[in-house]
Amino acid sequence: MGGRVLVCDDDAAIRTVVREALRRAGHTVETAASAADLRRTIRTFRPQVLLTDVVLPDGNGLDLVPELLADHPHMPIIVLSAQNTFTTAMRATEQGAFDYLPKPFDLGELAQAVEDALARGPALGLEDDAPAGEDLPLIGRSPPMQEVYRTIARVVSNDLTVLVLGESGTGKELVARAIHDFGPRKGAPFVAVNMAAIPRELIESELFGHERGAFTGAAQRTQGRFEQAQGGTLFLDEIGDMPMEAQTRLLRVLQSGEFSPVGGARAIRADVRIIAATHQELPRLIADGQFREDLYYRLNVVPVRLPSLRERGSDVGELARYFLDRAAADGLPRKQLSAKGIERLEQHSWPGNVRELENLMRRLAALTRDAVIMPALIEQQLSVGGQQAVAAVPDGADLGEAIEQHLARHFASYGHALPPDGLYDRILAEFERPLLRLTLAAVRGNQLKAARLLGINRNTLRKKLTDLGVGPAVRRSE
Repeated sequence: MGGRVLVCDDDAAIRTVVREALRRAGHTVETAASAADLRRTIRTFRPQVLLTDVVLPDGNGLDLVPELLADHPHMPIIVLSAQNTFTTAMRATEQGAFDYLPKPFDLGELAQAVEDALARGPALGLEDDAPAGEDLPLIGRSPPMQEVYRTIARVVSNDLTVLVLGESGTGKELVARAIHDFGPRKGAPFVAVNMAAIPRELIESELFGHERGAFTGAAQRTQGRFEQAQGGTLFLDEIGDMPMEAQTRLLRVLQSGEFSPVGGARAIRADVRIIAATHQELPRLIADGQFREDLYYRLNVVPVRLPSLRERGSDVGELARYFLDRAAADGLPRKQLSAKGIERLEQHSWPGNVRELENLMRRLAALTRDAVIMPALIEQQLSVGGQQAVAAVPDGADLGEAIEQHLARHFASYGHALPPDGLYDRILAEFERPLLRLTLAAVRGNQLKAARLLGINRNTLRKKLTDLGVGPAVRRSE
């Protein structure tokens, strides 16, 4: 059954396309071109769902949201915006918007958002007291980052456990901090612990604390990270490196909501939000008997998969400029990037992801004399051990040549050292993800067709999609 939908956008072409797509889906649609037009239309049309752009000729669509919700508290509002920043996504949620869609948007996704809004009814929102300004931890306007922003915006107001997935250097702790800083626990501690950096025999004491005399050298009672984070957020980084015995103890805490210090009998209520992160493929660790499946499902309530930097190439220039600005704020000489310099950065494979880019920008700011950074300077700093970075894959190269070029760049980036162990599985997973994504996109999300096209069993395809964290493609509007 269709609903009444009001679309407000000053772009006539967008209004027409959206109106026709929603009408074909069975909805009654009216349009408005300005804030004043919206206010007039809403009084007579009485929409069940409102779609509004942020930039209107006579106002800001985000500023209108609280006003409209005050008069129409049960009307879900979907915000559309070409200002695809983390701030826009967060402000949309904070102002009370039901959903946020970055432009350009998929018409099928927009239609589904309208259906969800009609099904769920009242708008959802947060208190309008989050940190202001643009000095925020997450930067980038690429489509993969838009999905990250939208997921964060949906979980900040609740206490659901979040599992952040992504390669090393993609910014997993920044996501955890953003969820904490914009949520209701922001006034309480944010405690981060790297599970890979703690000796296995000390992990339980590190997490849960210990009583005096609990073991040799325990001269006094010591709080663990759970107790330090009371009322706030506990970020368990590199959770895939946690020993099995500590996994069992953590699972009991997550199930019961209580923990006891090592050597103690009293139970302490765990009032913390758990955010975990790993660069490893946990389903593979489960299959190898190295990670508890029941703990995985406890942690994987809301997965957030961070894209690698090579998957968000359009963000490289913005990130690079941001890191140069930060370097200048820290006292290093102020530098600028030439257009050709940004092009050279976009060609790099970034095995170290955002962390590698940040380190490169700080190195360029500190070591180069020129005020404007040209491609030759970047090439010089990207060279490792005298080796020049491998050139980009030429047009017309076959798949084998492209993969060989990519691997050559990957090995060269480590200089005289070797990449971390497990290269075979990492490279296969890196190849499989885009293959599955593009195949699903080509068949518009039809898994049966995708399995036939790939030449594999449908159940095998489903397992690969789950293991690799690849979601089904959204069906595009005809």
